[in-house]
Amino acid sequence: MPSERTEVQVRPGVEDDLAALTDLYNHYVRETPTTFDTRTFTSEERRPWLLSYPEDGPHRLMVATDVDSQRILGYVTSGPFRAKPAYGTTVEVTVYLAPDAGGRGIGTLLYEALFEALADEDVHRALAGVVPPNEASVRLHERFGFRYVGTYREVGRKFGRYWDVAWYEKEL
Repeated sequence: MPSERTEVQVRPGVEDDLAALTDLYNHYVRETPTTFDTRTFTSEERRPWLLSYPEDGPHRLMVATDVDSQRILGYVTSGPFRAKPAYGTTVEVTVYLAPDAGGRGIGTLLYEALFEALADEDVHRALAGVVPPNEASVRLHERFGFRYVGTYREVGRKFGRYWDVAWYEKEL
């Protein structure tokens, strides 16, 4: 188990990260309602997702790694909110942490790096969906100035039940 004092580096995600990112995401597919994907992915199936995030522009993928082991501890993305052109200055952001990496400030490091990278981009609004209950995610988003704007009720069905999505927004 990694030490609490692990030095963490945040950098853009690269193709060599694909297997580790796929494994991390698949944990959330299998074990939690955090994502509404209901079947796991192979790395090859996730390759287009990874390649959709260039190192610059409003749509980014950044990873947090343990400096010593280079193990991926989490990742953050800013992706398109909707496909229509008028939504072009709005991004949807998300953070996923390795199951043993919570509570160590890694989500904070990822959001700090992402919002710093987006500061010079033509982005006006960031949106984040949180599947309740997820107090750690709510606290993270509120710490970064996101405000709650509403809940879509029972919009996803997973694990034999319906789940809500609470939406948060942040002006950039």
